[in-house]
Formats: sequence, structure tokens, C-alpha cells
Amino acid sequence: MEKRRLNNGKIKVLDSLPMLIVCIAVILALYLVCFTQIASTNAMRYMIQIFLYIAMAEMWNLLSGFTGMTSLGQQLYIGLAGYSVAVATTMLHLSLGLGMAMGIGVSILVSLVLSLLLFRMEGMYYSIATWVVAEIFEKLFLNWKFVGQGSGMTIRVEPYPRIHSICIISLTICVCAIVVVYLLLRTKVGLGLNAMRDDVGAASAVGVNVFRHKLLVCVIAAAFTAAAASIFLVNKGIVYPESGFSISWTVSLIFIVVVGGSGTIGGPIVGSVIYVFLQEILARFPGWSNIILGVITILTILFLPKGIVGTLQQKLHFDIFSAKRFSYSKRK
Repeated sequence: MEKRRLNNGKIKVLDSLPMLIVCIAVILALYLVCFTQIASTNAMRYMIQIFLYIAMAEMWNLLSGFTGMTSLGQQLYIGLAGYSVAVATTMLHLSLGLGMAMGIGVSILVSLVLSLLLFRMEGMYYSIATWVVAEIFEKLFLNWKFVGQGSGMTIRVEPYPRIHSICIISLTICVCAIVVVYLLLRTKVGLGLNAMRDDVGAASAVGVNVFRHKLLVCVIAAAFTAAAASIFLVNKGIVYPESGFSISWTVSLIFIVVVGGSGTIGGPIVGSVIYVFLQEILARFPGWSNIILGVITILTILFLPKGIVGTLQQKLHFDIFSAKRFSYSKRK
């Protein structure tokens, strides 16, 4: 495997054709499992959850870990996507694909409108504002008769996709989310996002169009979060205000990114696998699950502040498919 050494002579970036081939092979193997239904139904349900959490966590990580825009309101797009799919499939009798497209479109439109207001704030003020907006939408849907108020809406997709089809769609959303984040961060826009994360004022001073960069990231995050949430809620079969717009969604994404490694592409992948299996184990301890997850998060922040992936990269001095644009110097 090709190994390139940075100017500091310490960190190795494993970002070569063999690594790309390995990643493609893993993805093809996962598609094969979904197509052929080799895995049991229960195993495929776990896979679906992992794929969807990875997609949503990659988006939250793009906002917070790479751009410095810590959002506490991503559940807004989850709720909007769920209700859009419910209206499209149950009331308008449209297909799942059209329902997902409607959810993505509504989420993008809302994110564009909110950007005009929320981008005036920074830091914790922006974080709190995103959470408040999500809470406002929850109250609106709680009192909106058209969508069933507090009773919510049943999602009826006809014909209902088989589990292997849902698995394929979920995997596709997951792969697309990872690829989009990776390619975006390897461009000049990615440099601008990292500069904004470190110092918004300094980034603006060197020519970064802060508003345009923020807008791009928020729209991408809204679109992929809505796409993943659509499948998630279709799988559940129902959406109601307290679940669709619950801050517990964002809490889960924060746990995944913090434990896996904020500011790394691999972090949300590792964190999602851990989170899904922890959920299954902690389901045996009702009432204690959130406490246990909170303790794990605190311990991770104290002893592994860069998360599992970030700490391994720091300790072992390597970075797989780095999202940074390094300038390499040829060795003589």
C-alpha cells in the first residue's frame, strides 16, 4: 500500500488505489448481502439502522466537526421528512420514491429559509436557535389537524418494499453521504469550512464566502438527513410530533460522533455500529439507557477527547482517506 508522509514527517495518509479497492470491495459485499438476502431478517434490520445512522451522523459531523456549526435541531428535518412521506404515500397515494423526494424538497426549502435568520447567530446562540426552531415545529404539528395533531400519521406505502429493498436503499444513502462529505472536504470549499471552524472572522478575511459555505453545508445536511429519516420512519410505519421532532435524534447523533470521532469521516461509521448494538443491549434496562449512554459519552470526552477513530489516528500516526488537502513534498 502506498504511504505518503506529510511535511512534519509523522502522519501517514493511507489514501491510495489499494485502499480505494478495499472500500469498493466492502461496499459491493454489502450490496451482495442485501441483494441475495444471505443475512437473516433480524441482521438486515441491524444493517439498515447502522446505514441510516451513518448517513445522518456524517451530516451532523459535517456541520459540527468540520464546519463548527453545532446544530441541536437536526430533528427538524427528520420530522418534516416523516410527515412528507406520510402525506405523499397515505393521502396522495404516491410511491415511496416520490414521498422521499417530497421530504427532501421540503427540508431543503425550510433550511434555505431558516438560513436567512439563523446565520446571523454564531456559537451557542446558533445551537440554541436551531433547537428552538425544531421545538416550534413540533408544537405546530402537535396542533395541526391536517396531520392528525398529537395522534400523528400512519405511513402506508403500497406496495410496501421488502426488507432487502429497504436495505439496498439505506446502503445507497449511506454510501452517497460518505462520498459527498469526502469529496466536498477535498475541495477548496472544504478548506474554507475548516477555516470557518477554527475562526470565522479570519476565514472571511482571507476571502472565504462564509454565508455561501454555510448555506451549502446546511442544504446538504438537510437533504441527506431527510433521505435517511424517510426510510427510518417508513420502517417504523408511523410518525407523530413527539417522536419525529424529538431532540433524542440529535442526542443520538452527538453520541455517535463524539464516541466515533468528531472531525473524521470514519468516526460516524464506528460510532453508528457501537450505538446500534448498545441500543439492543440497553433495551433490557428501560429507564437507564440514556443515563448509561450519557456516562459513556462523558468518559469518552474525558479519556478519548478525539473519539475512537481520532485517537487511533493520533496514536498510530495515520489517516485513512484523509479529508484534508495536504501539500506533499517528494522525498529525494
